[in-house]
Amino acid sequence: MNTVDAALLEAAAAGDAPAVRAALDAGGGVEARDAHRRTPLLLTSLGDHVAAAGLLVAAGADPNAQDDRGDSAWLVTGVTGSVAMLRALLPASPDMTVTNRFGGVSLIPAAERGHVDYVRAVLRETDMDVDHVNRLGWTALLEAVILGDGGLPHQEIVELLLTAGATVDLPDGDGVTALEHAERRGFSEIAGLLRAVR
Repeated sequence: MNTVDAALLEAAAAGDAPAVRAALDAGGGVEARDAHRRTPLLLTSLGDHVAAAGLLVAAGADPNAQDDRGDSAWLVTGVTGSVAMLRALLPASPDMTVTNRFGGVSLIPAAERGHVDYVRAVLRETDMDVDHVNRLGWTALLEAVILGDGGLPHQEIVELLLTAGATVDLPDGDGVTALEHAERRGFSEIAGLLRAVR
């Protein structure tokens, strides 16, 4: 790797927007890769460095470029829950069908982690498939119930997903629905939301 690319990757990871601009101006490759195949844009997304990401997007960075773990700048936003980064990446036209190592779109980890604002934003501002099924056989709705804690954020996420048209009776790979999971886990509020739309 040349020194300019290395400087760009380092600046991106640190969120140093002026250094990112300087490295780009010096000919740094916008799709340079580090030892884990992470691009500068992915590094800014991991650190939620929105200003630096904006510079890279303007320079034509690919939000779908994946590293050796299957992460991309766009997919990482579902993990971090950063609405600001989501909006910084939208002008780059991220592919809503690109999946992570679990076969999931960004909505699924966001639902699992209780990122209410992110779930709301991605449902309103993109055409992401609310019923996408990952390799575990789970949708965002199932993951919010199976891996969530049943608290207010997960209740709100379930409500958002249902309002967006999530299929309430779509079962997991074992044939168990979100309602059955909610009942088994004692999530009475979520179970009530699910029953109300059946």
